[in-house]
Amino acid sequence: MIVDTHCHLDDESFKPDLNEVLSRARSAGIEKIVIPGADMADLERAVEISHSNDDVYFAVGVHPYHCHDFDLSYLEGFIRDPKCVGVGECGLDYYRMKENFAQIEIQAEKELQKSVFLAQIDLAKRYEKPLIVHIRDANQDSYDILKAHAEGLCAVLHCFNASELLLSLKDCGFYFGIGGVLTFKNAKNLVEILPKIPLERILIETDAPYLAPTPNRGKRNEPSFTTFVVEKMSELLNLDVKEIESETTKNAKKFFNF
Repeated sequence: MIVDTHCHLDDESFKPDLNEVLSRARSAGIEKIVIPGADMADLERAVEISHSNDDVYFAVGVHPYHCHDFDLSYLEGFIRDPKCVGVGECGLDYYRMKENFAQIEIQAEKELQKSVFLAQIDLAKRYEKPLIVHIRDANQDSYDILKAHAEGLCAVLHCFNASELLLSLKDCGFYFGIGGVLTFKNAKNLVEILPKIPLERILIETDAPYLAPTPNRGKRNEPSFTTFVVEKMSELLNLDVKEIESETTKNAKKFFNF
């Protein structure tokens, strides 16, 4: 069995065939699926899907691209829901800063992302929920914040980007989400760093509908494709597929307190 710890089932692309997607996932051995929060406009849809399916859960959170819409009280309105298992995805993403903002605005945008990230770290701690962290082109700032607030925080670095700096957060008990990128031909850094991640800290994810693994790269990603990630991980770590499935599922259940 496999747990897809990060899958945007609330995305518009799944509306026409969500039941078929879930059926394929269950047939492939996907035991549970977690819908991370990203855009608050989609949160009610995530809650609806979770309550309609025993094996689907959700998290409350705001992606850094949507930090201008952050509303803490709105998130708190859902965090006590029995199907809510985490906070996030939240974090820092500086990838499109230069194309979206004038130079004079970039620092202000970074500070806004940091403040919203910190608010969600505090939310996770107050409600004793694990944190799902998104980091892109912001390794040092993310590391500094997470290191400073690591005490009492359970976190996963979603779509881990093969940074040695961020890998050092394993010493804080953090987890690392591994998805379809592991199967890409240009994933040299992740392939090299994967053996350095303790197996007991690895979570499997898709980030569906994005980042579909080889051989489906370029198509819409979905939970059943986690099998390709597990197979690649088995090859790279020289471990049996069943062992990877068993250990990562155990990790997910511990992390999300299923």
